[in-house]
Amino acid sequence: MILIIKHVEYEGAGTIEEFFRKKKFPIRIAELYNGDVLPKDFKDIDAVISMGGPMSVDEEDKYPFLKDEDIFLKKVLKEEIPFLGVCLGSQLIAKAAGAKVTQNPVKEIGWFDIELTGDGKKDDLFRGLNGKFEVFQWHGDTFEIPPNGKHLALSKDCRHQALKVGRAAYGLQFHIEVTKDIISLWVYNDFKDKAGQVKPEGKSMIEHYPKAEKLFNTRAEMMYENFLKIIRLRPVSAKGRKGGATPPACRLLSADRAGRDSARQVSKTGHVWAPRAGAPCPPVKFFPRHRA
Repeated sequence: MILIIKHVEYEGAGTIEEFFRKKKFPIRIAELYNGDVLPKDFKDIDAVISMGGPMSVDEEDKYPFLKDEDIFLKKVLKEEIPFLGVCLGSQLIAKAAGAKVTQNPVKEIGWFDIELTGDGKKDDLFRGLNGKFEVFQWHGDTFEIPPNGKHLALSKDCRHQALKVGRAAYGLQFHIEVTKDIISLWVYNDFKDKAGQVKPEGKSMIEHYPKAEKLFNTRAEMMYENFLKIIRLRPVSAKGRKGGATPPACRLLSADRAGRDSARQVSKTGHVWAPRAGAPCPPVKFFPRHRA
């Protein structure tokens, strides 16, 4: 099951949700603004996706559900649940991992290029993407990189555009899930002048979508497929309990780094558990239950 966390009605998961529905994953949507409660455990949860919202991460008095989500995301990190945070969701996972979230020097609203860092170019989430590409932005705050986190992408006006924490938790400051209808809704709600007319900049955002649509959605689909592979690499213990931290004596390596060491356990996905310092690896099963 994919758990999608929503903070406001008009910021859903867009094409991310469409992708996982096509892959036959059950979807659970937690509408925190409507009083939905986050689960107490991760039974049957394959991944967590946290979406955007107009609030800041420190507005817990005004939005009490942010405090609950912070506690929940700390558990996500501890249990190494595959996670994807978009915009506010990226800031929330950064905060849960111990990083500061502050106001960005400028607001990024509209279409902008981002560029992958060295770590970003090597990361599985961005596999197959060029080093620089266009995304949609709508944010005023930004996150710092958590301790032991990785800085994956940047832009001209916002240094921290993507991060990774642990094995499978990602934060994207930018949007890849938006459609023309979603952009239009945001523009008509929040980008009007005093006379109630849509600002020219807002119109240009909507008008640019058909020009960007093909490449934009192709890149988004690539990232969704990459995230699905990350979900499918999540280990299951020999007793069948899904989730939990990576066995401390082992590390996950891609097959191209595994070499020919017969002691390493190769999964069907082409990844292996490799022993650290000669310590044995426990038996490991790999899923998914869901296949395209």
